[in-house]
Amino acid sequence: MGFDVSTYAEIHELWPWGFQLFFTSELNIRIRMNKIIKEENFDGQVIRITLNAPKANILDAEMMEELQSALDSFKSRPQIKLLQFTGTGNHFSFGASVAEHTKENAPQMLSQFHQLFFTLMDLAIPTAAIVSGQCLGGGSELALMCNFLFCDQSAYLGQPEILLGVFAPPASLILPMKIGQTRADEMLLSGKSINAETADKFGLVTHLYENSEALKSGVDAWVEKNILPKSASSLRFAVKAGRYQFNLTLRKHLNALATFYTTELMASKDANEGIMAFLEKRPPKWEY
Repeated sequence: MGFDVSTYAEIHELWPWGFQLFFTSELNIRIRMNKIIKEENFDGQVIRITLNAPKANILDAEMMEELQSALDSFKSRPQIKLLQFTGTGNHFSFGASVAEHTKENAPQMLSQFHQLFFTLMDLAIPTAAIVSGQCLGGGSELALMCNFLFCDQSAYLGQPEILLGVFAPPASLILPMKIGQTRADEMLLSGKSINAETADKFGLVTHLYENSEALKSGVDAWVEKNILPKSASSLRFAVKAGRYQFNLTLRKHLNALATFYTTELMASKDANEGIMAFLEKRPPKWEY
């Protein structure tokens, strides 16, 4: 299924999801912040970060700030063997806040978002995305950045940015490396989503599960078998080695694409029209 009218209408309703306050608390090994939940499992060897702004789990500035703070805190935790990302509710994430894509906000938004990718590369801790439901835009890019991608049958991945007249900098680099240029072009230029079975066929998925319950138990079993017996230190060396070319590509070109986005794309009429049309809940009127 592509990114069709019904999905577009659903995103229109959910994307600008407002702020929901949670009191910061710590219960055993679970810390709930305003927009993420951080859990330590397997004696602190596995950290699970949950995007916690349902229903859409939008990666807005506040959530990205909390994610950055969490990642920075792991720099002094050599025992961590795996970072997991998942979403509260039925969806992983509908992506970054469209309101923060406007011409005046885009430079700060991209800088903040891309810093998450640079930090993950610097940490070199293995990463896993655990995906149910919609995983779109910046949410899809976060999942694609991970070493492992676990999905259930409800998962859909997509880069709908072109439908708003813009493009996705990280996905523009990551998708060709992971699935080849032809399939990457189709996703990036059509804006359509792919279901879990197609993502598995494309080679994006580490393991596909029938439903969310099987996903949760299956991932835990996979981690116990394939990650926990390994050396945390050696895992990081292996990540650096295995992703040597991948990381070089991102480090060399991600900032260049961000500059291209903010100085050229956002100087165009249609990019601004696409963003404003979405925010005003109307069809865009393209110049050409």
